[in-house]
Amino acid sequence: MENSATEYLPVKGDPLNVKRFFRDSSGGVHVKICGIKNEAEATAAIAAGADALGFNLYCGSKRFLDLRREVVWIRELPAEISRIAVLVNPAISDVLALIEDDVFDAIQLHGDESPEFFQSIPQNSKPLIKAFRIKDRATLKDAQSYPVFAFLFDAHREGSFGGTGQRFDWRVLEAATFNKPVVVAGGLTAENVEEAVKFFKPYAVDVAGGVENDEGRKEEAKIREFVRAAKRASTRNQKQID
Repeated sequence: MENSATEYLPVKGDPLNVKRFFRDSSGGVHVKICGIKNEAEATAAIAAGADALGFNLYCGSKRFLDLRREVVWIRELPAEISRIAVLVNPAISDVLALIEDDVFDAIQLHGDESPEFFQSIPQNSKPLIKAFRIKDRATLKDAQSYPVFAFLFDAHREGSFGGTGQRFDWRVLEAATFNKPVVVAGGLTAENVEEAVKFFKPYAVDVAGGVENDEGRKEEAKIREFVRAAKRASTRNQKQID
């Protein structure tokens, strides 16, 4: 599968877009650790080499983060780390409010948002990521019409908006091409992320449950192993291309 990993420059409040998650990934795959719930998890992910952190603002998620309580330390995270807000079927006013604020660098929409919803968001404000819960090839029939920075592919499970810890059938997307960078999620772990990088050659990989323990807490060792495996796989891919 091939995708275009072009640079995205106009980021509100950061016109030069120095944050590495939004740079061209030709030098290697980016890693996003999603579902960060507290400062300790964020610190562990950053220490392990993550490029971006995802914060779930959807109250129906088991990884929901109350922004009003946690905003202070989120604002103080290292400047080079991209902070991505994850929303599910939000009101347009909620999206616009996050765009105007400086807490997050990008917004990931993980619900049933239509292309028209995205078209109502001012372009060149902040990078937008549209998540698709892959059921079959038809899931992506309108994908190219979304005016977004990147597509995120996750597993489909009825009644769930992602974060299931399940893989989708990667073969559904075999030989598919896209006009946006691709972020792969869904059941990734340190044990299978190398396979995912080899199969998709993605712009980035995204993990939540794959670096958690049985109690749903992020584990520093698991995060470190995941980042190391993803970056190692990316390096191998690059050598094969060279």
